[in-house]
Amino acid sequence: MTTTKVQDLFDLSGQVALVTGGSRGLGLQMAEALGEAGAKIMLSSRKAADLEEAVAHLQDRGIDARWIATDASDEAQARALVTQTMERLGRIDILVNNAGATWGAPAEEHTIEAWDKVMNLNIRSLFVVAQEVARQSMIPRKSGRIINIASIAGLGGNPVMMKTIAYNTSKGAAVNFTRALAGEWGQHGITVNAIAPGFFPSKMTKGLLAAVGEKNMAAHAPLNRLGDDEDLKGAVLLFASRAGKHITGQILAVDGGVSALVGG
Repeated sequence: MTTTKVQDLFDLSGQVALVTGGSRGLGLQMAEALGEAGAKIMLSSRKAADLEEAVAHLQDRGIDARWIATDASDEAQARALVTQTMERLGRIDILVNNAGATWGAPAEEHTIEAWDKVMNLNIRSLFVVAQEVARQSMIPRKSGRIINIASIAGLGGNPVMMKTIAYNTSKGAAVNFTRALAGEWGQHGITVNAIAPGFFPSKMTKGLLAAVGEKNMAAHAPLNRLGDDEDLKGAVLLFASRAGKHITGQILAVDGGVSALVGG
């Protein structure tokens, strides 16, 4: 029986990772982890200036990184992102479907326009990008890792005073999208998993954390803390690497234990 050193199971040398919504926050954190493990990184988000800054940050850490500005909620742009990545890097081994948006409003006042904006980015784009990556790279090569970024808001109804019904609904959809796609694409050697973060300081959570207070928000977690700049790195590397080759269709909450609580 041959055995692989555990460090080698996490080695991504020679692989290519596409990270949507990768110019800051959780997306950039995960791109760092994949790049430090040896993967070449393609970042996408809407704003070129943010992407330039993010790529410079990664390159300063010795990571081979580049960017393409894309609005992933637009089908044509999402598909072009995959085509351009294939043209520039030749393959896509790992897809991190991280691009997302939220909208805060009471359900009775939530506009259809805002609903569509959130749904188009948070779940429709996951399907479009995953479909195109699978068609162009993963199915032909019978190999691939897809990691969708859900949320603990997709595991329960309305965590911690959030009036974000479209966001919560979209993340619930991302959870079942992950399971359904894993069941269908396992035959192609593709694993599909999701990470469900809890509360991390970010642009998306800035308003809620300001209203509630970071200490009060942290008190809702058994570990009495919010997520930090390292807490998603291990999870994304597990799902992206050979260490996770027998894991598919799973949702990993990284939330300090919030989802373990009744009504959490």
